[in-house]
Amino acid sequence: MGELGFLGLDKPVEYGGQGGDYYTSLVLAEELVHAHCGGLGMGVAVQTDMTIPPILKFGTEEQKQQWAVPAIAGKRILCLGITEPDAGSDVAGIKTRAVRDASAGEYVINGSKTFITNGHRAHAIVLVTKTDPEAGYDGFTLFLVPMDSPGVIREKRLQKLGMHASDTALLAFQDVRVPDSAVLGQIGKGFYHIMWELQGERLIGAAGSVAGAQHVFDRTLAYAKERTAFGRPIGHFQAIRHKFAEMATKIETARQMVYTTAWRFQNGEYPVREITMAKLYAARIAVEVADECIQIHGGNGYMKEYGIERSWRDLRLNRIGAGSDEIMLEVIGRSYGL
Repeated sequence: MGELGFLGLDKPVEYGGQGGDYYTSLVLAEELVHAHCGGLGMGVAVQTDMTIPPILKFGTEEQKQQWAVPAIAGKRILCLGITEPDAGSDVAGIKTRAVRDASAGEYVINGSKTFITNGHRAHAIVLVTKTDPEAGYDGFTLFLVPMDSPGVIREKRLQKLGMHASDTALLAFQDVRVPDSAVLGQIGKGFYHIMWELQGERLIGAAGSVAGAQHVFDRTLAYAKERTAFGRPIGHFQAIRHKFAEMATKIETARQMVYTTAWRFQNGEYPVREITMAKLYAARIAVEVADECIQIHGGNGYMKEYGIERSWRDLRLNRIGAGSDEIMLEVIGRSYGL
């Protein structure tokens, strides 16, 4: 994908990208669903929409050349370290510490991260740490940590309900020393940096949810036109026909939410509320559609041979990853001053 330019469609030309707009990322997310492999799209999105963007926005020129350029070229794999065993959607609750050793001009990092996509393959991690536990939201700092650094331990490859093709790691950091130059962005501003990153992560996740729902819908529609019962295709029964009408309406609603929000995002706005709504609704609809498509397939939908159950398993993650439904509802509610 790097050789074909797909990892930098919307990235600046001077860093090896194609110089396209944000819509090119949406096209890539939509097309990757045709690989019949949710883990592929997720692993790629971590690279293109979750790790490269903060390096390009907050990184030094040296960091951009060291990590963003080879990542866009497909020569380096990146991962993002936010979630911990005791802190998932509550980003403010993370415990991984980075303590500065002034005499050496280094930071010493200790802690752990879990559910890290690309964690076993990555060459570097964008790592969220606490540098000042007493400073609240102003006590977080991001680091770019090479994964071959002494003390970085890839403890376990996690087994998941779906997305089996993407590696998901449990990582430990034991007295990992990184130079001051490994700080990504401003010291103490890591929480705000990662909140910025999460908006892009949620929007591309919403786009992937819509595309995934459309894909399983299309496959099921073809099945309903061929599968017969009581002497005619099952799609000709009103009960089934109405299921497709309902699903199509919900998919199109979610798509318009994503496209409208992406238009605002592309044109310089930062519509947190609308991104959150799009992510929440698209993820829910994708799972609902996949579940309904299993039902339409009947017993065949429960069989691995048809791949419909795999679509459900892969899409189910979207209601948890990048912020659970419950967190999305909280963000939306608070945006109204509640």
